[in-house]
Amino acid sequence: QVQLVESGGGLVQAGGSLRLSCAASGRTFTNYAMGWFRQAPGKEREFVAGIGWSSGSNTKYAESVKGRFTISRDNDKNTVALQMNSLKLEDTAVYYCAARKYYVRVTSDDYDYWGQGTQVTVSS
Repeated sequence: QVQLVESGGGLVQAGGSLRLSCAASGRTFTNYAMGWFRQAPGKEREFVAGIGWSSGSNTKYAESVKGRFTISRDNDKNTVALQMNSLKLEDTAVYYCAARKYYVRVTSDDYDYWGQGTQVTVSS
């Protein structure tokens, strides 16, 4: 089992920044790829960013966040972060951290472990 706990959500004005963090516990963190997903009201959960296992040299981003969001991992602290810059109204959603073995996937069904989510609200 892997337990995931997100933090860092909140209310921010458009154009601003937020940094989300996800703390993992329970299994060997370096064996897991980590992903961030989000779900807006009335919409399906969608992939935002992912980082591969071990060193995390492999990253992947949704087109909608490329150049604005950065995912990173700290294997010493068992955490993964999502730095979100130039936030837009359409980034408003509940953001979820997820884990699966080794390789990043963009489909939520491919992830085995999930956090409880953290709300990000971008205002005009």
